[in-house]
Amino acid sequence: MSLQRQVIYWLIAFLLFLGFVYLFSNILLPFIMGMVVAYILDPVADRIEKWGISRLGATITIVFVCLIVFFIFLLVIIPVIADQLVGFIENIPKYINTLQGLLMSDWVSMISAYLPFELDDLRNNSGTFVEEAVRWLTAVLKSVVNGGQAFLNIISLFVITPVVAFYLLYDWDNMIAKLNDWLPKDHAGTIRKLAQEMSDMIAGFVRGQGMICLLLGIFYAVFLSLTGLKFGLLIGFGIGLISFIPFVGALIGAVISFGVALAQFLPEQNYTMIVAVVVIFMVGQFLEGNVLQPRLLSNYVQLHPVWLMFALFSFGSLYGFVGMLIAVPAAACIGVLVRFGIEHYLESGLYLGQQGKLDNNKDDYDKNDSINT
Repeated sequence: MSLQRQVIYWLIAFLLFLGFVYLFSNILLPFIMGMVVAYILDPVADRIEKWGISRLGATITIVFVCLIVFFIFLLVIIPVIADQLVGFIENIPKYINTLQGLLMSDWVSMISAYLPFELDDLRNNSGTFVEEAVRWLTAVLKSVVNGGQAFLNIISLFVITPVVAFYLLYDWDNMIAKLNDWLPKDHAGTIRKLAQEMSDMIAGFVRGQGMICLLLGIFYAVFLSLTGLKFGLLIGFGIGLISFIPFVGALIGAVISFGVALAQFLPEQNYTMIVAVVVIFMVGQFLEGNVLQPRLLSNYVQLHPVWLMFALFSFGSLYGFVGMLIAVPAAACIGVLVRFGIEHYLESGLYLGQQGKLDNNKDDYDKNDSINT
């Protein structure tokens, strides 16, 4: 098969895949979640098999343990977070009024001369901006809660995802072996090499970033709650959940936490707790950048933060939450393919030109001559 026909074939296959994801994006969530769970837990199942337990026994053990952990989380953590979420939504107007009153305070007026913008413009525009943001957030929440498809997706996550994860985890090795047999014989070695690079990058990044998000969520939830910040548990776990988006997650969490801290502690003149919230975020960012990421992502930093953010936002805008789930694997796969293409380009005549090819041939001749000698 010529190179042109191969390119056309794989381009058509890629377009068909994108069309499939677009058409069925509303029902793919539980299946993709099940695939993600099976992919993450496959090494655990392989390790359990080495202990002499069958694949079926290892799969049942893993799913059983995961279900126990999930139900404990559902019974203990979820009710607290749900109560805090309801309270946070109810207190949003109060916090907005408090922050707007802060802009009208005397000490803010005293420093207005040193600000690079007009304070009156900020006061006039802040109310409109916040009202629009709250209106948009309310509309989004209503659409999520009232949408029948959203309700179906939530139910399917609890029912279909464990079933899909069980069967995929049980048959994972057989599926990989079957796919390996289907590879074109002339290019099987190259495809396996690229697939292994993609798998190593995706697995390392997802597991490492997932652990970072979990540890950051626990850190922020515990310490923000210890400061007495209202909804500290909700805000902390929320920060951990969105920390997989570089910089954006931390920025959103810092703005929300600092705003709630100002609205709660400033009327009480409790400046110590406001400083404590700022210090917690400084410590959290230091731990993330200097301890967690070097230890958990040191070998998987080939995904540039800008590229990762672009992938998350672009796939999210195209396919919603399903798109955000496949954004990281897609970005990793595209990155591996781009590096592979660049390597071949740098070795091709298109880059080297006629003189470069002559130099390469001379180097190969000298190398072979030295070996023969």
